[in-house]
Amino acid sequence: MEMRDFGRTGMRTSVLGFGCGAVGGLMVRGSSADQENAVGQALDAGINYFDTAVQYGDGLSETHLGRVLAKLKPSGVFVGTKVRIPSALFGGIAAEVTRSMDASLGRLGMDHVDIFHLHNPITVNGGGESLSADQVLNEVAPAFEALRAAGKIRFLGITAIGDTEAVLKVLDSGKFQSAQVSYNMLNPSAAQPLPAGYPAQDYGRMFDHTVAAGVGVVGIRVLAGGALTGSAERHPTASPPPEPIGSAMSYGTDLQRAQRLMPLVTEGFAGSLAEAATRFAITHPAMGSILVGMATVEEFEASLAAVLKGPLSVEALARMAALSQGFVGEGR
Repeated sequence: MEMRDFGRTGMRTSVLGFGCGAVGGLMVRGSSADQENAVGQALDAGINYFDTAVQYGDGLSETHLGRVLAKLKPSGVFVGTKVRIPSALFGGIAAEVTRSMDASLGRLGMDHVDIFHLHNPITVNGGGESLSADQVLNEVAPAFEALRAAGKIRFLGITAIGDTEAVLKVLDSGKFQSAQVSYNMLNPSAAQPLPAGYPAQDYGRMFDHTVAAGVGVVGIRVLAGGALTGSAERHPTASPPPEPIGSAMSYGTDLQRAQRLMPLVTEGFAGSLAEAATRFAITHPAMGSILVGMATVEEFEASLAAVLKGPLSVEALARMAALSQGFVGEGR
């Protein structure tokens, strides 16, 4: 398993992390035996970053991950979890951050986590369930720092979704050491400029900012919520199709565009569209560790096999760029 420096944290993370999210659902709705099997295989393969959140199954993901790690007793692993602050509690951010962290540690059965990510979107002016960049810098960051001083977290993180301008302001501040960045074949704008008229949110070469600030990157939405499997079928353990992040305005449009990338498979660049998407996500050197949703042990094994094949070739990337050029001018 390839290991990469994770920003300025001093951690070296496996390029494939272990995502415990609710979209794939293995660590939320899967059987205990399958959860232990998958985590055991991950540890055997050298995977050392495990990512969860209280929102994944209303705490079930944290509980299940904590149970499995306590049973397997691995050494040298890193665990990250998250807090999503309800808008009704924006008047008491520090208290809610502390309460959420303590509850997460209780479910995980740990005295600290390595990374604590803010799960709310970050926008210029806030509103709804999003926080403004100023709220994040002036209220969330100090609350996270207090947790670090108390020994409950090691590093501060954000989920880099919302308004690009606001997210970049937070990254550029230097107050956070980790960012979960949406990056996939339908929206590669964290790494490169988008063509004019391309139907996706422009993330403004976000990787340039993470590198400059020494922020480690966790790649999310690698399969665009499942659309980049190219199939509308979903395993019973998986969630219904999720709302897209940064790409089309509907999951159906993401799926339709993903299917137009199938020449990557038929022309021999990858064994499946999911493999191509997984390997694409590790091509950029700014990427620290990617998370791939999984409903079954077999889906985890497929992601592991894809990563072990390494990044896509230059020829495959060029073919992908040519195919996605066809999206230009379409509506989101």
